[in-house]
Amino acid sequence: MAVGLTITSEKGHYNGKMTLFVVISCMIAATGGVIFGYDIGISGGVTSMEPFLKKFFPEVYTKMNEDTKISNYCKFDSQLLTSFTSSLYIAGLVASFFASSVTRVFGRKPSILLGGAAFLAGSALGGAALNVYMLIFGRILLGIGVGFANQSVPLYLSEMAPPNYRGAITIGFQLCVGIGVLSANLINFGTEKIKAGWGWRISLAMAAVPASILTLGALFLPETPNSLIQNSKDPEKAKLMLQRVRGTNDVQAELDDLIIASSISKTIKHPFKNILQSKYRPQLVMAIAIPFFQQVTGINVISFYAPVLLRTIGLGESASLLSSFMITGVLGTFSTFISMLIVDKFGRRALFMIGGIQMFLSQTMVGVLMAAQLGDYGGISKGYASLIIIFICTYVAGFAWSWGPLGWLVPSEIFPLEIRSAGQSITVAVGFLFTFMVAQTFLTMLCHLKSGIFFFFGGWVVVMSAFVYFLLPETKNMPIEQMNRVWREHWFWKRIVGEENSWGSE
Repeated sequence: MAVGLTITSEKGHYNGKMTLFVVISCMIAATGGVIFGYDIGISGGVTSMEPFLKKFFPEVYTKMNEDTKISNYCKFDSQLLTSFTSSLYIAGLVASFFASSVTRVFGRKPSILLGGAAFLAGSALGGAALNVYMLIFGRILLGIGVGFANQSVPLYLSEMAPPNYRGAITIGFQLCVGIGVLSANLINFGTEKIKAGWGWRISLAMAAVPASILTLGALFLPETPNSLIQNSKDPEKAKLMLQRVRGTNDVQAELDDLIIASSISKTIKHPFKNILQSKYRPQLVMAIAIPFFQQVTGINVISFYAPVLLRTIGLGESASLLSSFMITGVLGTFSTFISMLIVDKFGRRALFMIGGIQMFLSQTMVGVLMAAQLGDYGGISKGYASLIIIFICTYVAGFAWSWGPLGWLVPSEIFPLEIRSAGQSITVAVGFLFTFMVAQTFLTMLCHLKSGIFFFFGGWVVVMSAFVYFLLPETKNMPIEQMNRVWREHWFWKRIVGEENSWGSE
């Protein structure tokens, strides 16, 4: 399997092929997305299972089944329940900064290996939990695993990929997130039917399957040429790996760019301090803004709490899990696959804008329908419930081919080598921070804002679409070690970084 490409460099041409070696390596590494997606999907499902709630969160169980005086929007409002969901993201936030040092000093492969091992331990503890403390400690271990994987896997994919296919390959991470969500929803639908009431244990413990694949697979992964040049004193070793990755012996132009980037990288002793310099200002802004906007799209409202939301509009436990499976699993995964096929042709900006419009219109309609048809008490007709589900589907599809995959792709490809690990850590940490904040506050917000919560997130979609339109340059097909050119040519950022900037140490 080989697809030829030639990329024009400032010093020559990048030659190479899309090799089977790259495809297999990236498929194994992208399993890091499966563990992230599996956790997102599984936590939303088990928190709607009555045996799970009865054992660990009896207050929520009582409100859901016995207290008819509580608003439809408030039955699941429990800080302990949200702590179960969000504890993973605080752990991931902290772990991502440790992962930065491991990724920079030891390489991308050790970070992926550590991520898989920590997630494996957390899945075992969660499946065996006897009390809420074991449950939350297991979540913390899962968070450490996700923190390392989310920090290292997108970098690995973007560095291994040929420039013309970098978008598709890096979106493979988000595709695997979707596959993880799909698998989790399917397993939840099955385990909910176990009458003995311990099906949730299978749901939590099955996270060990993708974690095992990632951990064992990481042992056999090759290191990226970028990392080998950065950490090896033998450039010949990196050259041989680059030749194998690109499927050609003619890699000198790309190798020269990597060596220059590595020499600059070695002059940077404190990457988190250096990323504050003005010449890195565009990358720093994107590292903060893109993951922030990705979370305030409201997607985790759907992913974490889709079964809860669907029960709020009147669906039963089994029906809500099945609907969640179809919406966030099948539709999300299919839409991400479409994004893989078109992102390197139409570019990042076009998908961002189309997805933003689609999400805004969908959220507005869901908010309008819930405001008009679902009161604080009682239910909603099947016709209006079906209409709400249709617009939720439209929203999920819009996210899955825009802000979902591109929220990982763009940050992974814009950082120069000298700040790449630090920049990716900031991206992951900001994402985890706001994921935590949304997860921790959503059920309370749902209780107080009610249907207005969809207008809240829809407003943010308008802001983030304007941000992309004015401030994000197109990055498709640009070699990763020449990405600084897009900022020097952008109408706004060139005023800050300079049209001809020296990208070395200051």
